[in-house]
Amino acid sequence: MTTRLAFEVPAQPTDTTCGPTCLHAVYRYHGDDIALEAVIEQTRELRDGGTLDAFLALHALARGYRARIYLHNLAVFDPSWVSLSRAALIAKLEAQLPIKCAAHPKLAVATQGYIEVLRAGGELRMADLTGALLRKYLTRGIPILTGLSSTWLYRTPRERPDNEFDDLHGEPGGHFVVLSGYDRSKREVWVADPWAGNPFDGEARVYPVKIERLIAAVLLGVVSYDCNLLVIEPSKTGGGGSA
Repeated sequence: MTTRLAFEVPAQPTDTTCGPTCLHAVYRYHGDDIALEAVIEQTRELRDGGTLDAFLALHALARGYRARIYLHNLAVFDPSWVSLSRAALIAKLEAQLPIKCAAHPKLAVATQGYIEVLRAGGELRMADLTGALLRKYLTRGIPILTGLSSTWLYRTPRERPDNEFDDLHGEPGGHFVVLSGYDRSKREVWVADPWAGNPFDGEARVYPVKIERLIAAVLLGVVSYDCNLLVIEPSKTGGGGSA
């Protein structure tokens, strides 16, 4: 079984705009012609640059899309919460804020972001990250926006805050890409990557990666709070791009 979506992603304008660039590409795939500059301007940023999947989901929800996040970050989401109602999950996340987040500012920002996603009508789920989960959406023509470890995906040295590679002083880097196809026989996932300098195919920015490597890169994104899948779909009433 092979599925390839007619999906393209432009080059991200700066080192920290991979998230909104991927979100813009998803919008364009769904026929929404909002400008990339507008998506970048309207997407909430972290203090040290970049963004979170929760902020991308909030932008999509505000435009009338449905947004579902699959979380694999145990610092944010406890496995025992998997079956909780929306209200109960919000209560757990709110209770977590004063207990764990005072010493971890990024955890606090992420937790608050997920609370906002739930209140805005988005979904948070936890599921094993498998080929079957990816195929569930790709075979329906739905691309998957994902945060992952670029360090693992690219096999590059770790990075300093100035984005220069430094294997000794650097930290693992996070990145957003879009999964746009799946070849079951080859066990490969097609990745649409906004970074023009990626080591796979800098010109086309769409390339196949072995599923084992892709899954490991997503899960290792936990280091930089990029361990997630974000599924954005037009609403059942035909909305999306109306805000």
